[in-house]
This record gives sequence, C-alpha cells and structure tokens, in this order.
Amino acid sequence: MRHEILLAPEALEDLSRRDAVRRAEVRAAMEKHLRHEPTKVSKSRIKLLRDVRRPGYRLRVGEIRVFYDVSGGVVEVLAIVPKSQAGKWLSEWEVAE
Repeated sequence: MRHEILLAPEALEDLSRRDAVRRAEVRAAMEKHLRHEPTKVSKSRIKLLRDVRRPGYRLRVGEIRVFYDVSGGVVEVLAIVPKSQAGKWLSEWEVAE
C-alpha cells in the first residue's frame, strides 16, 4: 500500500533549517521507508516509540530523527530534529499534547 506523506508546518520548518544535503537525505529516506512500510520496525532505522502517546514512530536518518504517526494510509511527519534535540522535543511534545 502506498502511503501519503504529510509534513506538519513545524516539520516543514525543521526541514528548511537543514542544509541542502541533509534535506535531500531526509526526503529520500522518507520516500524510501515511509511511503510503503512506515510501521515496519527495524533494529536501527524505524523504531516504535513506547511510553508516549504521540508520535508513534521514529525514523533515523544519520544524526537526524524524523518523528511521525501513521493513520490509515497517511503518514503525518510531526518533527525533523537532530539527535541531540530529540529527547527535548519528545518531552516538550508530551507536555504540549
């Protein structure tokens, strides 16, 4: 099944903050991993997040983390942050929800 990938406004901002090479890497990884099997957990690439309601998944792209949810045929990308900021983003997201 081919999923639609939607980027939240915050995720678009996050992506625009990356340099052109990182943006291309993140876009390619989202296309490759989220378009067809966004819930296929792997040892290092896609992780099902526990102990948080949202987001449900994390995609690792080098030092960048893509947090997203899957609902039906839609993948909603919530944030694209460096690894160093991932924990902070998750804790703020939980409080905001």
